[in-house]
Amino acid sequence: MIYRKILAGFCLAFLALHGCIKDAPLNPEADIESVQLDQSLLTGNVFIDQINRTITLNLTDDAFQNGISPVLRLSEGASVVPESGSTIKFDGTEDITYSVTSASGKNTKIYTVKVVNVGNWGFDFENWQSNPTDGYEFPIESGNVQIWSSGNPGVALSGIPPRRDAYPTRSTTDGYLGSKAAELVTIKGTTLSEFVGIRLFAGSLFLGGFNASQALLNPLAATEFGQPYVGLPDRLTGYYKYTAGAEYQNREGAVQPGVKDRCAIYAVLFNGSERLNATNVMTSDRVIARAQLADGSDKASFTRFDVPFVYRQGVTISDNVMVAIVASSSADGNEYRGAIGSRLIVDSLRVIPRL
Repeated sequence: MIYRKILAGFCLAFLALHGCIKDAPLNPEADIESVQLDQSLLTGNVFIDQINRTITLNLTDDAFQNGISPVLRLSEGASVVPESGSTIKFDGTEDITYSVTSASGKNTKIYTVKVVNVGNWGFDFENWQSNPTDGYEFPIESGNVQIWSSGNPGVALSGIPPRRDAYPTRSTTDGYLGSKAAELVTIKGTTLSEFVGIRLFAGSLFLGGFNASQALLNPLAATEFGQPYVGLPDRLTGYYKYTAGAEYQNREGAVQPGVKDRCAIYAVLFNGSERLNATNVMTSDRVIARAQLADGSDKASFTRFDVPFVYRQGVTISDNVMVAIVASSSADGNEYRGAIGSRLIVDSLRVIPRL
């Protein structure tokens, strides 16, 4: 009898406990976390821009012509159309997109697939698009492919107004050729950025992408430099004009009398398909050659530059190489030093190949 009472009590307790346990809510995330392809189909790593919801693919000619079958890793429980592993082909008639729906069914994200044309290394900055949420601009190439990025996505996290002219990197009609060029301006930091010791933002523009996941933890690592290059480059050419801001300040915001701000324009050739970033682009042993503007002083009118790639002696060149082009309105802007108001305009950049 006692045994039966104990067993009955246990059963009642179990039923009561079970009744209190509710099913865990379904995952609301709807992200494409990774895209996997055979390395033989790629000339560079796949890049997923979670901010602008784009997937940039650096494909070989064969892969572009014949189509690919990417394997997608999604947020837990999410579904995608077309399905992971489906063959997609690039006929140029319309954008290829993936529609991801969360496990909860409450969220859907559309990712657009972009393919980089590595054969064209002339950049006139004629076409720009705006981020729909934060308002900053970025240049695009033919086919609406984005291969250039800037520090704008990081600046957006600082509480800046969502207007194109509030950001340090934007388009301008003050160009050398055509209707537009790239304008880079060093601006004052926001109240939020100053709280973490960032008192200015230099305008920056670079071939590559911005890794938003690193923006707060390691801002310099968030700037990922490089696009795949076929062959070897010989020279970097282009046009620029520059006006330095009135007062150069250090990272603490103290004005440095006698110090003049200067701009920076350079290109780096390096081994491998993995991008470098602002922490290692000048120091990595993967670097093969550099082309750097020597004179970053004021230029009242557009000035042409033509700088050679200087190759390191004895370096081994791999089958896969990448080129990064970087421009900044303050050469020390990666260390948050410079002059507020410094303004750099760049136009008609060209990477001239070795013959």
